[in-house]
Amino acid sequence: MSAADSRGRSVHLRRHLVDALTETGDLRTRPWRDAIQAVPREVFIPTFFRPVDGPAETLWMPVTADLIDESEWLELAYQDETWVTQLDGQLDPKQTERPVTGVPTSSSTMPGLVVRMLEELRVEDGAKVLEIGTGTGYSTALLSERLGGEFVTSIEYDSAVARRAALALGTAGYTPNLVVGDGLDGHPATALFDRVIATCSVRHVPAAWIEQTRPGGSILTTLTGWLDASAGLVRLEVTGQGRAKGTFLGTTDSFMPARPHDRPALPDDLFDWLGETSGKERATAIGPEVLEQTVDWTAAYLAQLAVPGAQPIGISEGDGPMITYLIDGGRQAFAALIPQSDRSWRVRTAGPVDLWARVERILETWRAAGQPSLDSFHIDIRPDVQTISLTGVGDRPLGSLPLRT
Repeated sequence: MSAADSRGRSVHLRRHLVDALTETGDLRTRPWRDAIQAVPREVFIPTFFRPVDGPAETLWMPVTADLIDESEWLELAYQDETWVTQLDGQLDPKQTERPVTGVPTSSSTMPGLVVRMLEELRVEDGAKVLEIGTGTGYSTALLSERLGGEFVTSIEYDSAVARRAALALGTAGYTPNLVVGDGLDGHPATALFDRVIATCSVRHVPAAWIEQTRPGGSILTTLTGWLDASAGLVRLEVTGQGRAKGTFLGTTDSFMPARPHDRPALPDDLFDWLGETSGKERATAIGPEVLEQTVDWTAAYLAQLAVPGAQPIGISEGDGPMITYLIDGGRQAFAALIPQSDRSWRVRTAGPVDLWARVERILETWRAAGQPSLDSFHIDIRPDVQTISLTGVGDRPLGSLPLRT
């Protein structure tokens, strides 16, 4: 394919992407349509991984214009898909020609989610925006196309990812203010901002984001936790020093967690501890399915809110049943969900707090209120606490976000 043919094909695919995202309702306004049409996504994902089924776990197949036909590579670049661009914090697609295993640590988010967030950001001409998580630089380019690079500051935690994004942005002709560092600290040098947008998920809203957003400005992020349950998009309005309030938008969106907010490794002596601790056993009407967002998005997030320091793990011995554990290493507590032959559940708990009782209580409150979806919840942020409440159900919060990472 000649360079001219490649450029023409790219323009055509961008136009098709604009039409597709307009039809789904993700893309709603002319300025963002123009930005999607103008920014060549392939410049930002010259290489990426796509998932393929492996014998036991997902394999990641490298995709480059050298390994597959260029026209196919362009088609993939403009699919409404998230493409992984780094595994295990270090492996990029240029380093292998074969399928590999690994944990995704950087990606180019699906365009539909990118533009949905940009639309929800509600920017106006001249707005100063702080982007947390440059990633490939594609969303940074869209912001720069819409507002001008001088109004965009973007922070990337990973220096290797940041270098690739800077190269791509320069190639595409954009000059935002790029920073390598911890996005959770914001960027005081270019504050105050009118908008903050995070393309990583956080356990709580960092105080720096609130402090660096002007009163009346807004923050758009996704909340997550150590159960990997996402609350979807949350929009906050900064109301004063260290204070903000906001609502859940009712989406089912999620991002990779900010690395400082990712869950820690479990203790090395975990299995010895579990084996040596007897605990107390009782019946429970709630099984471990509430921890899975594939079953119920809201229930899983509420369970996580109830036990923010807990992590899930499944353990089976020999031909025995799979037992789901919630383990809070900081509290030295666990809850083990044990399946029974009659399809009921028993729970064995140990430690200074009954983790499963906390899950039961928050879900009982939610069910008594009619099991409302996440867009019925609101968040209130003060300097010392961040609480989540159910709108119209008393004044007592359902829970607080963990302020320690």
